[in-house]
Amino acid sequence: MSAVLVLLVVLGVLVMLGVALAAASVRVLREYERGVVFRFGRLVAQKGPGLVLLVPIADRMVRVTLRTITHTIPPQDVITRDNVPARVDAVAYFRVVDADASVVDIENYLQATSEIAKTTLRSVLGKAELDTLLSERERLNEDLQRIIDEQTEPWGIKVVAVEIKDVGIPQEMQRAMARQAEAERDRRAKVINAEAEFQAAARLAEAADLLSANPAAMELRYLQTLSEVGKGEGSTVLMPLDVIGSVVRGAGENGRGNGRRLAGVDRPR
Repeated sequence: MSAVLVLLVVLGVLVMLGVALAAASVRVLREYERGVVFRFGRLVAQKGPGLVLLVPIADRMVRVTLRTITHTIPPQDVITRDNVPARVDAVAYFRVVDADASVVDIENYLQATSEIAKTTLRSVLGKAELDTLLSERERLNEDLQRIIDEQTEPWGIKVVAVEIKDVGIPQEMQRAMARQAEAERDRRAKVINAEAEFQAAARLAEAADLLSANPAAMELRYLQTLSEVGKGEGSTVLMPLDVIGSVVRGAGENGRGNGRRLAGVDRPR
């Protein structure tokens, strides 16, 4: 009886060990995951997605995700090329394209990529002036992406994009930039006013040339201006004596001309 009991206990232990080994040898990888399998410490193959069977005790698998990782680069204190202190933070997007290299060639690709991104951010932005940093972000983003990607490529990492999020500058520099922008707007306004005055003067010169060729037109223009001024009620218009005399002389000449025309017409009988 005791022998049978011992045999049952041994069989139970063996069954439990078999179940545990079977559970340890089966892995399920999602579509975006890959498994790097080591057998007795040597790289065997890359497996997945789906059901993966491992040799118990001999195999060890490391999961690697192929999804794009969003990594926020902490704010970095940089000194621009024109000696202006700035605090810049950015975000990097990268993914694993070679699961074997990301496990074998680098200890922790997430931390390594983060440190490379910080160093490159300080190096690239330190060579740019403040105006470039504020106005040419797209070019700086492309430079950052290219440099970081070149350094992480041996690790099986592809840097998709790097974007500068915010550029912080001291308050004194912000006030100086505001004054500079205001001065620039004033300069543009003065230039526009000067161009308008120049164009108006050119038009007035052309009009004066046309009016000077015909004195009568000049007088008519003067009278038209006076009539426009005197449209309001209770307004008094002062006319120079020379203008009044010229108008009277013109009216007299018109009257004599009309009389001569009437004298040459036969009266009806």
